[in-house]
Amino acid sequence: MNNINRRSFFKISAGAVIGLTAGGVSLRAMAAEPVKLDDPLATAMKYTHKSEKEGQNCANCNLIQGEDGQEWRPCAIFPGKLVAAEGWCQAWVKKI
Repeated sequence: MNNINRRSFFKISAGAVIGLTAGGVSLRAMAAEPVKLDDPLATAMKYTHKSEKEGQNCANCNLIQGEDGQEWRPCAIFPGKLVAAEGWCQAWVKKI
């Protein structure tokens, strides 16, 4: 009986590790597409790839994610999409 439980435990553990690894890869792949200007959310937020507001762009917004210096980065407003570091939308909040 103990061997069956141990064997089941290892099968479930191996499946979980593989599932979590594959899930992490697919989440990163989802965030590979830039926001399109005709996207309904982008239109509603007045998103643009090039900011016209002096001193305001996605790179210095508090909602931007990812590493500094990247041209395209994830944003909390646009899940699964990338925004241009030089972009802007009306949700812009000064990075603290």
